[in-house]
Amino acid sequence: MLLGSIEAGGTKFVCAVGNENYQIKDQITIPTTSPAETLQKTAAYFKKFAVEAIGIASFGPIEVRQTASNYGFITDTPKAGWQNTDFVGYLKKQVDVPMFFTTDVNGSAYGEYVMSLLSNENINSLVYYTIGTGVGGGAIIDGKLVGSLGHPEMGHVLLKRHPADLEFAGVCPFHQDCLEGLVSGPTFEARLNKAGKDVPLTDPVWDIMSYYVAQAALQVTLILRPDKIIFGGGVTSEAFLKKVRRDFAKMLNDYVHVPALDQYITLPEIQNNGSATVGDFALAQRLLRE
Repeated sequence: MLLGSIEAGGTKFVCAVGNENYQIKDQITIPTTSPAETLQKTAAYFKKFAVEAIGIASFGPIEVRQTASNYGFITDTPKAGWQNTDFVGYLKKQVDVPMFFTTDVNGSAYGEYVMSLLSNENINSLVYYTIGTGVGGGAIIDGKLVGSLGHPEMGHVLLKRHPADLEFAGVCPFHQDCLEGLVSGPTFEARLNKAGKDVPLTDPVWDIMSYYVAQAALQVTLILRPDKIIFGGGVTSEAFLKKVRRDFAKMLNDYVHVPALDQYITLPEIQNNGSATVGDFALAQRLLRE
């Protein structure tokens, strides 16, 4: 069985073909340019393989309700030129196989969930955040993606401001100081006029960031009670998550039981940003089984 994966990002599309054991057989990276050019190259890639189904994990917002007239579209995205793009519709005309369409973070969340099952980690639920150019979150509860009216937008929740960060306006064009507006990669440039990779972990800005990320972890802990919370993306690191765990413990104040924090708040298990690819393969396979 050959399965397809499209990890559609604002900078690049990572397209892959793999088997039912989630092993990659072939992979290509396509720069994200115009919708017409990018989707044409994506379709051309999959035409070379006899894939039976394709899982698509896309940047958004996207329309995931199959009853909606614009199902399969990238909708009101800030990505220039991609607003109201018929992603699934175009690909189906070129490669007529079943396609599972979800968000990039949902794909990553599902990939991490599948890996946990294969490693006998014995978890039923998890939340996956990515913190990079933007912030997004996906949740798996009892093996199912959360969201029926639409997909979650966990990156846009509002937060209590850090006492040392009251003057920073935030960078989100919709909400200013939501989670994405306060902790995404561009906030380093906005606060310090330098890229995050050039800011040492000793800089106080990281304590401000961990304060906000810990609040996000606290919110999903108390609302969803997942078995695990995973943080991926370019802003995260094990050193940063140590700060997040510290602040989370203070905020939770032993109110409810959670696992040991180094097992509860973690980096992805799948290396090299491969969570979404594994998730896509698994969702494509699930589509065939259903």
